[in-house]
Amino acid sequence: MSRLDRLNMGKVETKHFQQFNELLRYVFQVTKKDLQMVGWEEREIALAKKPVLDQADVLGWFDGEKLVSQLAIYPFQVNIFGRTFEMGGLTGVGTYPEYANMGLMYKLMRQGLTDMKERKQSISYLFPYSIPYYRRRGWEIISDKMTFEVRDVQLPKRKEVPGYVERLNIEHPDIRTVYKLFSSKMHVAMIRNDLAWDEYWRWDVEELIAAVYFDSKHQPQGYLLYWISEDVLHIKEMIYMNQEARIGLWNFIGAHFSMVSKVVGNIFMNEPLAFWLEDGDIKETISPYFMARIVDAKQFITQYPFKATGTDSKLTFKLEDPMLEWNKGIFTLYVSPEGQGQLIQSGNDPTASLDIQTLTTMLLSYKRPSYLAAISRLKGEEQAVGILEKIIKRQTPYFSDYF
Repeated sequence: MSRLDRLNMGKVETKHFQQFNELLRYVFQVTKKDLQMVGWEEREIALAKKPVLDQADVLGWFDGEKLVSQLAIYPFQVNIFGRTFEMGGLTGVGTYPEYANMGLMYKLMRQGLTDMKERKQSISYLFPYSIPYYRRRGWEIISDKMTFEVRDVQLPKRKEVPGYVERLNIEHPDIRTVYKLFSSKMHVAMIRNDLAWDEYWRWDVEELIAAVYFDSKHQPQGYLLYWISEDVLHIKEMIYMNQEARIGLWNFIGAHFSMVSKVVGNIFMNEPLAFWLEDGDIKETISPYFMARIVDAKQFITQYPFKATGTDSKLTFKLEDPMLEWNKGIFTLYVSPEGQGQLIQSGNDPTASLDIQTLTTMLLSYKRPSYLAAISRLKGEEQAVGILEKIIKRQTPYFSDYF
């Protein structure tokens, strides 16, 4: 019997948590020293992962009783143009090297996507370790992040605001209150449930601090998660709901002028940090952030809020998907004057063609139809591209009148 013949796919359960943890550590090269640096011990990390196996859908390949390949799908939600979508968060992807090149992960992903479809999770997100790898399986880039570095002499001068900042424990409920409001306004943002928050905190340094901005009515309007190490203030996350909170949080950062030599962190790519600073000659590096893929095109289109144009729109196109048969074929898209969409697998003489990756990044408005057509990711007649431009919404800037 060959090695492949003796393998079986199955659900990774709580009883497998030790093997689940060992495979994760091996694949992601997490050492004992790494765990000690963030204050984790062997028993703590193992116990922390047990809830994942209870709450998430974890699939794996077993060689007898040995877990040799796995992936986890977290039950998350995301905001897409103001509507809440059920989302399958793909993570924990890994295979021991002696079982590589056997097609195990492809089959796990296909089963995982099938399960997502049955659970009405019409879209999936992930953080890519390899963009080409996930692109070949139907995921595409949908957002960017910007890493910045601001020297102490470039920190903004203090401006008066009516509110104030308090340093609080990172588990203070006001942090979740602000993030919940933020994610309800921010297109493509994750709506963090308890599992999402647990994963968000998992590898943080013990010195992580929260600073929350409160307005004059004592309502939380923004927060900063940060730590200070070797004269550098590191920002893990900075979220604010209005300009007042932004100024208040930067006032707080600037108050560290005598303590740090620079401030480094990540922000959303469309946040004009350099423009806001008096000395905008700062270091900024843009890199991909989330990737996503539409799991079930028909279901996703039914949920998706197209622009209300006041007229009916119709487009017939050919769709390709590298993994899922139900997303392949000729489809006709109908959009009502109010923006309600319907996708039917039928039609003749398609006027456009694209793959699921392109459809995903286009509907999430990371790239516009006209740009995708210009680079031949979307192939079609000019009229077809024009219809898509008319009915697909545009992303709202991070700081705008929308808040």
